[in-house]
Amino acid sequence: MIIKPKVRGFICTNAHPQGCAANVQEQIAYTKAKGPVADAPKKVLVLGCSTGFGLASRITAAFGGGADTLGVCFEKEPSETKTGTAGYYNTSAFHDAAKAEGLYAHTINGDAFSDALKEQVISELKNSIGKVDLVIYSLASPRRTDPKTGDVYNSVLKPIGKEYTSKNLNTDTLKISDVTIEPASDEEIANTVKVMGGEDWEMWIDALKGADLLADNFQTVAYTYLGDKLTWPIYGKATIGKAKEDLDRAAKTLSSKHGGNARVAVLKAVVTQASSAIPVMPLYLAILFKVMKEQGTHEGCIEQIQRLFKECLYSSTPRLDDANRYRVDELELHPSVQTKVEAIWDQVTEENLFELTDFAGYKAEFLRLFGFGIDNVDYDAETTPLVKTNF
Repeated sequence: MIIKPKVRGFICTNAHPQGCAANVQEQIAYTKAKGPVADAPKKVLVLGCSTGFGLASRITAAFGGGADTLGVCFEKEPSETKTGTAGYYNTSAFHDAAKAEGLYAHTINGDAFSDALKEQVISELKNSIGKVDLVIYSLASPRRTDPKTGDVYNSVLKPIGKEYTSKNLNTDTLKISDVTIEPASDEEIANTVKVMGGEDWEMWIDALKGADLLADNFQTVAYTYLGDKLTWPIYGKATIGKAKEDLDRAAKTLSSKHGGNARVAVLKAVVTQASSAIPVMPLYLAILFKVMKEQGTHEGCIEQIQRLFKECLYSSTPRLDDANRYRVDELELHPSVQTKVEAIWDQVTEENLFELTDFAGYKAEFLRLFGFGIDNVDYDAETTPLVKTNF
């Protein structure tokens, strides 16, 4: 079949196998060009390994540090008539590249929130690479089943305390209009914390520690985004923000309980499947890309994670904030960037969208998530969605 992108709103319902593989290879090439990560971890577990920051973390660990990696993801396989998910193709390409360089790579596909999958990971580690010295927590999901009670919790993207009205871009119609979001109830806040907070991260580290699978000097890091004034009402100071506060709590608890270095890492705004679904974010990202590209400071996932490893995780002088979090969002939050972003935000209209913002760049990066728009890939050629499972 000839595979072209099928986009509905903030979702692309298909993916291109060769495009995804090329995207992975580009990230590997970038990592190698940056040189090895000094004192890099050698045995790494990546929870949420198939897209975005999790995939970039696995690539950086493997091809920047020579690490053996075990990954966990939840992806759909292809059929003869339907493509697999982008994460499926990304993971397959990663395995091919790791095997070519003699690196151990194993991936378990399933519900990372479940006890059964935690047991699978423990069994695999015991039978393969043993104790890990880095655990990356990069899971993103709209819902979670509590493995102890069986209760299902759904997260919401809502402000707290009062309704929030802001400018918003419809990425399908390119219409800019105000969007009003009603405040979350107490139950919705609590449910969002259950899904996106630190409870599952704690469960993972507790389980690994109980199985004696954490190296003495292990580190674990969970990823978050805080943003600045324009995004605080719907992100930092909203239901998601409450969940992120719970990540901070979990980091302190884990470090206290297990003697390891557990921290939250604050990363910059990038195009991901999750960020595309958050009101306000597509327009903010389009403006941010315009400003940061003009200043020469624009970064995607692989650039961010490369700096996280070299400047924070494995640095003697890591960049920390008052809450003991790693900060890799300092370029986005620089006053020269935010002042200009805020000025454009006030000026942007449907008529000047492509002049004042980099919406074209935003859209291109969105499509790249699914393997489209990659150089040297023939998107007019017949291809099969079937890629042999190698993980």
